[in-house]
Amino acid sequence: MKPLAFVLLAVASGASAQSMDPTFIDQKHAAQVTGEQIFQHICQGCHMPDAKGAVGAGHYPALANNPKLAARAYPVAMVMGGRGGMPPFGMLLTDAQVADVVNYVRTHFGNHYSDALTADDVKPFRPPTPTPSRGH
Repeated sequence: MKPLAFVLLAVASGASAQSMDPTFIDQKHAAQVTGEQIFQHICQGCHMPDAKGAVGAGHYPALANNPKLAARAYPVAMVMGGRGGMPPFGMLLTDAQVADVVNYVRTHFGNHYSDALTADDVKPFRPPTPTPSRGH
């Protein structure tokens, strides 16, 4: 299963039926998913459709007009590793998908950070893959 399809299935199990489009999680189209679609189907459930955040059962910070997004590494680190109540999505999204959703948030909702990230920029945020040790 493609990483994004997996995360969308996991999110769909806890999301309301009205917010999930079943065709969105079709595996054969997972590579064509945009940053906007990733935001809409994963991020906006907590950060809200207008990215202004929310307070309720938890505190979901605003992404709209957020000066912390000026540093490209900050949103990548948050998406990849999570923090506090935010789950990590690094193992569920490809490097390109992380770059796409971060670029989307950094250029929408009153944010105007146009120095776009690429998959190669995201790659260093992944922990190294452990190599199997050879027993003697």
